[in-house]
Amino acid sequence: MAKTELDNREPRALQMRDSAERPKKWMPPQLLPDPTPEEGYAYRWIRISTLGKDDAMNVSGKLREGWEPVKASDHPEVRLFSGGQSRFPDSIEVGGLLLCKTPVEFTEQRNAYYTQQAESQMQSVDNAYMRENDPRMPLFKERSTKVTFGKGT
Repeated sequence: MAKTELDNREPRALQMRDSAERPKKWMPPQLLPDPTPEEGYAYRWIRISTLGKDDAMNVSGKLREGWEPVKASDHPEVRLFSGGQSRFPDSIEVGGLLLCKTPVEFTEQRNAYYTQQAESQMQSVDNAYMRENDPRMPLFKERSTKVTFGKGT
């Protein structure tokens, strides 16, 4: 059987089409890159220094809260240039901020704690306010908030 010109052709699936490729678009880089989310963990950038001066109080407080530094080897998608010495050598650090993670349960418990603190403070303010109430001239205990955007009319 003789080979024809059709037999020598490259399969159509292997041909690249320039028209199918989307034009590349420039975008500004993110200042703080986001790591690939890991199920069950929350991520946060923790301040370790300001203007080159270490912030040991903040770092130690966050580490005691349960935040732990994220290893750069665990997130290769976060590409960074490490400049200079770091107290956290295998971690992801950007401009005095350190990427940390903690279990989601810790963040939920922390949020519940601070919500309860805020509610008890509002209860205390309301009790002090209503203590001044006089039946001849009653005070109103209406607390409502309204968020408007734009002209807010």
